[in-house]
Amino acid sequence: MSTDSDSSRGGSFREITRDRLLNEMLRSTRQNKGSPWKVLIMDKLTVKIMSSSCKMGDITEQGVSLVEDLYKRRQPLPSMEAIYFMQPTKQNIDIFMSNMSGKRPLYKKAYIFFSSPIQKEWVAHIRKDSSVLARVGALSEMNLEYFAIDSQGFVTDHDKALEELFTENAEGSMNYNSCINTMATRIATVFASMKEFPRVHYRVARTIDASTLTTLRDLVPTKLAASVWNCLARYKSIIPEFPQTETCELLIVDRSIDQIAPVIHEWTYDAMCHDLLSMDGNKYVQEVPNKSGSGTEKKEVLLEDHDPIWFELRDVHVADANLRLHEKMRDFISKNKAAQLHQARTNGELSTKELQKMVQALPQYTDQIDKLSLHVEIAEKLFDIIKEQHLKDVGQLEQDLVFGDAGSKELIDFFRTHQDISRENKLRLLMIYAAINPEKIQSEKGAKLMQLAGLSADDMIAVNNMRCICAHETKKSSKGGFPLKFEIRKKKRGIRKERIGEESTWTLSRFYPILEDLIEKLSKGELPKDEYHCMSDPSSSFRGISSSMSARTSPAHQPAQSMRSRRTGGTWARPRNSDDGYSSDSVLKHASSDMRKLGRRLFIFVVGGATRSELRAVHKLSLKLKREIILGSSSLDDPAKFITKLKMMSNEELSLDDLQI
Repeated sequence: MSTDSDSSRGGSFREITRDRLLNEMLRSTRQNKGSPWKVLIMDKLTVKIMSSSCKMGDITEQGVSLVEDLYKRRQPLPSMEAIYFMQPTKQNIDIFMSNMSGKRPLYKKAYIFFSSPIQKEWVAHIRKDSSVLARVGALSEMNLEYFAIDSQGFVTDHDKALEELFTENAEGSMNYNSCINTMATRIATVFASMKEFPRVHYRVARTIDASTLTTLRDLVPTKLAASVWNCLARYKSIIPEFPQTETCELLIVDRSIDQIAPVIHEWTYDAMCHDLLSMDGNKYVQEVPNKSGSGTEKKEVLLEDHDPIWFELRDVHVADANLRLHEKMRDFISKNKAAQLHQARTNGELSTKELQKMVQALPQYTDQIDKLSLHVEIAEKLFDIIKEQHLKDVGQLEQDLVFGDAGSKELIDFFRTHQDISRENKLRLLMIYAAINPEKIQSEKGAKLMQLAGLSADDMIAVNNMRCICAHETKKSSKGGFPLKFEIRKKKRGIRKERIGEESTWTLSRFYPILEDLIEKLSKGELPKDEYHCMSDPSSSFRGISSSMSARTSPAHQPAQSMRSRRTGGTWARPRNSDDGYSSDSVLKHASSDMRKLGRRLFIFVVGGATRSELRAVHKLSLKLKREIILGSSSLDDPAKFITKLKMMSNEELSLDDLQI
């Protein structure tokens, strides 16, 4: 059985993924003589893998005329050849065998590509049937089983990771080991694609000592690191030219490193779009004039990196994005006489409707104005929602809580004076407060706060379930509803330090994810050794770390009081000369081609869902550190999705219909 052919390490993460799918898989089947057109058959997972990196036009260019669902009944096409891209499961192999066996197979010949390693017995099963074997043109392990969500990001499609790995009854769940093993297999396929062999770092269980109880949820990064290491060891022997020594760094952490990032309002354009607009993934529905001009019709657009305006604006403050859009419009009009005449006829109006009319009046500029009008419309909607939901006030309190400039008194005053704040935003404020003050939220004061906020029963479940993704649990604190005690955090309210050298950032941009600090420490080789072990380090051990270590707090996690007084001023947009790494016109425009020359790739994997603020941090630090940084996770979660997952972690059976979001 063949395995992966040589794959260049050049290009971005998504480009390498796309190249493997189109060239290593699809194009390789065209080397044989026969019909130039083929059928591509995929299962539910591999369809997502393919669509995350390739467009239909890309697939067609490689000689595919028809894409079919493996699980649906298909019309026999005995004169055509088929490409099967599927997971190596019993169900999939049984379907394949039924398709290709006997006197009347569905296709003339089949090329089989498995997304991950296949068990030897299944290969033997295929070879045993001579009628099938004669029709197999190739049988290969692609080892590509992840979704590229960004030029620097991927997910393993484990939306239920929080529920399966971090609930209190996870230890009795049959899904725990299955989730860990599948996740590890998919992470390993990333390194198969990149032809990289990582030095695997992982956050150790904080409760491994004589006085505390270790739970399976404490051991998630440890177990995942071991499983990934085992998969990579296998690749070293079966994948041609796979590195035999470490070529990059991988850090495995879980959601407990930062409970605030998934729920706080992130004020960048990308995060605001996914937080406030009703989007399906990256799909946005835009209303455009119909062809007759008498009304409007809906048009689906993708907010992705191929849109240059989106790529430029995704990581900048939403107000800065708005300013840039208006500058672009003024620049376009100043350079176009026809546009100036149209503007004059509308008394200088630059509304979305007028932009759409301009498209009809200036068809030669359709694509340019289309993209501009799309983002002007989105910015207008965002600002309407921000104003309607009083999000400036909400965001100010969120950041004051995080940086220690506000506490329960300010939270109570806010709830009493802002009766029209939505229940969801009150819930998010209380979840932030719970992450900072776990000992208070379990007390009578916490109950009164939730009552004052008017939380529903399932809202309270979300607040209480924050404990499942917090730090270590001790025997002494295991009686209460919130069993986690942070000795240092009880003394200091804030859990973020102000960033030195970034004081020029705007008020609602102060927040940064903990992952940002960890990436910088990983880059410098300064991860705290008592909190982060390495699989290839002889001193690494799954057990027996010193009991004194569990009480120590590293700089990466150390809570801190605000370094300066509460901000009352500040403006919306970020200064143009800010050197924070993500205010440039395109984050990786000038750096991507040189990153690998300046240092090893850095991979970070977050179990339990990554956030858009963390993806933004990866973009920013790639430019700052001049290294390619790739963020992986079990899923990419927007706040509403993350809150829903916390509600589903209840011990009681809940359906989605029971939840109020």
